[in-house]
Amino acid sequence: MEEEVTSGGDNIVAEFNTYEDFLDSQIKPIDLFYLEDEELARQVVELGYRGSGEVLKREEFEARKQAAEASRLSKRSQQKTLASSGKELKDPFLKALAHREEANRSGKMTTIIFIRDKNARGQEISGYVDYAHRLKTEDFEPYFAARKRLLPRPSDLSFYNWETQTSTSNPTPNYQVIAENASGLLFKNKRDRKIINVDPKVTTPGDNSTRTVIETSKYVQAVIYDHITRRKT
Repeated sequence: MEEEVTSGGDNIVAEFNTYEDFLDSQIKPIDLFYLEDEELARQVVELGYRGSGEVLKREEFEARKQAAEASRLSKRSQQKTLASSGKELKDPFLKALAHREEANRSGKMTTIIFIRDKNARGQEISGYVDYAHRLKTEDFEPYFAARKRLLPRPSDLSFYNWETQTSTSNPTPNYQVIAENASGLLFKNKRDRKIINVDPKVTTPGDNSTRTVIETSKYVQAVIYDHITRRKT
């Protein structure tokens, strides 16, 4: 019963801008006929002697109004503008990332990006990047604005420097790395426990997963593995 009253109060503060508007909605024409004073009619409604709806004190109305506004602002701040928004993208690689940005931010998709190219020192490097994790921990606006180039790091899912032969692998909030395996490098999604096989020779990378080769002049090689999470309902 208490939940119903709270829900009703929330509807009231959403419907009426001011407490006076709420009181006026409770006043009937016959009330004004007998009382002959709008302010007096409001006071009668506030005291609970008139009105067909919920009796709501001014303080409670204002408190709920503030709470509703705080909730609205909180939701708006959570819906951040996409880093790729408003960018005129020409490179196929950046276009592919932009196409997947919202889904990776919202958790509908967890994309793994394979990149092979040269670092600032001219050394050939390659690695697998957890796109969703990077989006949460890094500002991608400079990448979409072409001021920075996305490259794998030793802190990513997997990293290899071909010149120094430095090799690293790290778990992320989305994936577990299975390096010692006869099938080669595998990634296990932590949410649905599905395996993503990044071997280009296999017909499919796994359940609910796709492999897309990106033709771009910006990298020696770029491949995107998309995994759609099937949540239990």
